[in-house]
Amino acid sequence: MAECPFSSMLKPVSELALADCQRRLGLAMSARQEGVSLSVMLSRRERQALDAAPDGILLVDRDGKMVTANAAMLAISGYERDELEGQMLDMLLPPEFQAGHGQYLSSYFARPSRRPMGLGGVLWLQRKQGNAVPVDIALGYFGDDDKGLAIAFVRDVTELHQMQQRLKFQATKDTLTGLNNRWQFGQELQEQLKLAQASGEALALLQLDLDNFKAINDGYGHAAGDQLLREVARRLKSQLRSEGTLARLGGDEFMVLLVGENATRARFWSEQILAALSIPFKHDGLALDFGASVGIALYPENAQTGDDLMRFADMAMYSAKAQGRGHAVFFEPGMGKEMAERVQLAERLRMALSYGGLQLHYQPQVKVESAAVVAVEALLRWHDPLLGNVSPARFIPVAEASGQIVALGNYVLDAACKQIAQWLEDGTPLRVAVNLSAYQLRQVNLVEQVRSCLQRYQVPPQWLELEVTESQAMINPGQGCEVLQELARLGVTIALDDFGTGHSSLAYLQYLPLQRVKLGREFLFPSPSRDRLMGGIVHMAHALDLEVVAEGVEEIDQLQLLRDIGCEFFQGWLHSRAMPADQVRDWLAA
Repeated sequence: MAECPFSSMLKPVSELALADCQRRLGLAMSARQEGVSLSVMLSRRERQALDAAPDGILLVDRDGKMVTANAAMLAISGYERDELEGQMLDMLLPPEFQAGHGQYLSSYFARPSRRPMGLGGVLWLQRKQGNAVPVDIALGYFGDDDKGLAIAFVRDVTELHQMQQRLKFQATKDTLTGLNNRWQFGQELQEQLKLAQASGEALALLQLDLDNFKAINDGYGHAAGDQLLREVARRLKSQLRSEGTLARLGGDEFMVLLVGENATRARFWSEQILAALSIPFKHDGLALDFGASVGIALYPENAQTGDDLMRFADMAMYSAKAQGRGHAVFFEPGMGKEMAERVQLAERLRMALSYGGLQLHYQPQVKVESAAVVAVEALLRWHDPLLGNVSPARFIPVAEASGQIVALGNYVLDAACKQIAQWLEDGTPLRVAVNLSAYQLRQVNLVEQVRSCLQRYQVPPQWLELEVTESQAMINPGQGCEVLQELARLGVTIALDDFGTGHSSLAYLQYLPLQRVKLGREFLFPSPSRDRLMGGIVHMAHALDLEVVAEGVEEIDQLQLLRDIGCEFFQGWLHSRAMPADQVRDWLAA
């Protein structure tokens, strides 16, 4: 039996009805040649058969006029049947597709053929309401002569199109910020490299890593961290507009690709970006300080491939990090060696933590008036069999970058408590001051670790002093205050290091459970206002019932200043350098 061209699109209908449908269409075609409307010729059953189809069905003649449409087609288009029949097909096309449609229609009728769905890509249908919807179309031809009709089976694929768009977004975009993800950025970088190689244009690749992001993310929660990342993306888009391609690589790392920009322009844009990211981030009524470090690699000066450009920009970014926050650094060939050294340093440090090589040295803290020793500060030293003596200025940044800083802090705490116990046993009790890193202060089990360490070595808590900096205490004031109060309840001494050099609120300091503050060596440098400034700080600390320790004292006149302003304690090379534990007892006895 011959097949009705649209029978496969219908809801279940009897074979007899389908055969009759085809017969009637044949009669209708003959009648149409005599000027009778095909729509009028269709019987009620045939109309029901057309309307039962789940997809739209549209019959079009070779002049481009719509002969009839079923119910699904009317629903898709938004028109009534009498608004479509006899009208030109291009009224259903978006304006940008109308111009070339007549030629396509003529070509189709010249060589009519069947085309299934899924071959033409996404097409767009202009609805009566003015919006366009994505559709898929199958084509068929009905008739044996030049009076035949084209039959279009039209399917609304809005949901499918939306799903495809979501999948494409998820595959190419960072879902948090809406920027390109690493994969998509790599694709665009490769494409721009091909164009640059053909045109001779320069490219500049900027890699950004946020400063202080981890502190905000850990201290205020992941919601605050996510909000900051979205704000960074917004500021970057606002700053660059259409000047560059942006991406978030993951974590707190972003990438900017600038086309046609030399080193001078790359420097300009990096400074613009750093300025935009230097403005504090507002969260829950607080202004949180953050920033960025930028590494820059150039094509063709530094590299010829996308992988090398990204690798070199990463090296430059780490070099910028090492210089402190808010720096932009261009890649230099020697950075490859520098990066290799950092990797080696991180691995050797991991071995030192596991197998030994770390040691504490102790610098005495003494009374200004009598030079009597009241405490010692524990300072970490590292001697590596391969690298020799490695300064903290080298290995602390590596420990932070490689995730070993908390392990280092735990080592220092454990070794200090063990040494306190030994000195107590020897009859030379000394309070030991231990620096807590910002990373340790954010550990949820810090209080329990300190308690456990004291119990392990049976150390009375008054012999342990814990030092935190102003900046660390202010990262999350509420949490910092709570943790320090819990530590103080254990009985340990709490000291604020580098007092006056951070951005703390004096009103907030009165709520911290402090016994001592330490003045950084910066205050001892000669200046016209040094004496008045130092005196004011000491007076303010005393007003808060805090003892004051001055660090970095190296000159006699500095010691005399401390006497004059009433500072109680000091430490520095003027009195003693830091020394191993076995030398401390001999030094005390001398």
